[in-house]
Amino acid sequence: MPKRPPRPKRAVPSRKQSGPAAELRQALTRRKKAELVDVLMELAEADRGFLRQLTARFDVATAPDDLVAATRQAIADATDFDERDINRNFDYDDQSYSEVKRNLGRLIGSGQLRLAMPLALELMKRGSYQVEMSDEGLMTGDIEDCLNVVLEALRKCDLPAAEVIAWCSAMLENDRIGFIAREPLQSLRDHVQRTAAR
Repeated sequence: MPKRPPRPKRAVPSRKQSGPAAELRQALTRRKKAELVDVLMELAEADRGFLRQLTARFDVATAPDDLVAATRQAIADATDFDERDINRNFDYDDQSYSEVKRNLGRLIGSGQLRLAMPLALELMKRGSYQVEMSDEGLMTGDIEDCLNVVLEALRKCDLPAAEVIAWCSAMLENDRIGFIAREPLQSLRDHVQRTAAR
């Protein structure tokens, strides 16, 4: 009879682990699930960043209206800056930009491209203002990453050409600095115009 391969051994936490994290882990393992859920909800309600992390981690399904509201809030958080820091490389909330991108993708994935389009326009308005007020516009790449989700969907969609062209034009007009996703927007507009003319 052939020998079975040895079963992998379970890792046993080292008894040498100590400190606040180890103590917290022990305290949490003694709590009931309902109590832990209540604590997580309290923390999530007090901190939007923590709420976003939990929502993303557990891939929480959200109704389109709630997703639009959450995306608007993420846009506001991402593009917020202290006006005393104008013309500096100020800190910005790149986690909120990630949330905007994720939410736009979720809206599009659920067939709500038309809801994503005005959100992208709002991002262009607020984001280009943030770039204009900064020193080097370090957040430009984050803004373009978010907008690319919508641009890719519009390239493949069956929306009326006039609607897509009008959206592209509005996006270009609302770019306060004139270079955020300019080439992809012009390319999409030109492509749709050529296709509509056939």
